[in-house]
Amino acid sequence: MSAQQLEQAAQASKTAFVFPGQGSQKTGMLAELAEQFAGIRETFAEASEAVGFDLWQIAQSGEGLDQTEFTQPVLLTASVALWRVWLELGGVAPKYLAGHSLGEYSALVAAGALSLGDAVKLVNLRGKLMQTAVPQGVGAMAAILGLDDAKVIELCVQATEAGEGSVEAANYNAQGQVVVAGNKERVEAVMALAKENGGKAIALPVSVPSHCSLMKPAAEQFAQALEQSAIEMPRIPVLQNVGAQAATDVNALRQALTAQLYESVQWTKTLQFLQDEGIEYIVECGPGNVLANMAKRLPKIEKALPLDTQSRLEDALNTVLVAEGKIA
Repeated sequence: MSAQQLEQAAQASKTAFVFPGQGSQKTGMLAELAEQFAGIRETFAEASEAVGFDLWQIAQSGEGLDQTEFTQPVLLTASVALWRVWLELGGVAPKYLAGHSLGEYSALVAAGALSLGDAVKLVNLRGKLMQTAVPQGVGAMAAILGLDDAKVIELCVQATEAGEGSVEAANYNAQGQVVVAGNKERVEAVMALAKENGGKAIALPVSVPSHCSLMKPAAEQFAQALEQSAIEMPRIPVLQNVGAQAATDVNALRQALTAQLYESVQWTKTLQFLQDEGIEYIVECGPGNVLANMAKRLPKIEKALPLDTQSRLEDALNTVLVAEGKIA
């Protein structure tokens, strides 16, 4: 599909694509689909050549998959491979794209704003910088459930004032679901306060406290790499994590990608924007169905569809083609 066709196809759509972030990876991802579609292995080979190591081997063996610098390019490549299969099969180009955290880079590749080669190199560097910004064991993240956003923010302030370090709201994922990040002791303090206030708290198995001020040193270095990367305006609007809206120019796009490292992921607002724009179908383009499950809670979303197996891909393809009036 040419750039012009992509733009034209996207204009009349009531479908949005969302791309998952770190945490959706799993050993053996896309193995089933790779047997059916040569393009998946070809996409992994293209990305592996750009980044200098075998991404498919990591994805299938799981060796190194828990290391941020490898997780990020593997997951991005998997998402882009699925996007290419979708288009190859005649899937409808969506009206909007959005990605959760790392997934924003997958969305930008799908929109033609970044090449796959440049993107995997950027996220490999992003992972390295994030890992080195905070020593192992210093930072932490936790999901706070059952409390509203304002209450979680209040508890973060309370916990930060109670000792050294800080903790902040990192991901606004859905109503009653906020992820916090920061210094380990402060995160643990918020978890205790959340339980005292009738909420639930789940420690997340991550080595890096993403989307909080501890990532500012990483962001400063990453901004230099972004400046040197060829980035164009997306051919399909990409809703960015910072601000939950599409950038108006390339400079604004770069600034939002830099700020994304230390500012909150506004996923609740992103999904609300899609609803307000008349989106009825959300397709999750990547391993797993975490984002699809979040979207299912929204009252105006008819269906939220993952793509990562043969049956899921076929179901999503047929559902969207019928919904968009491409087939009866």
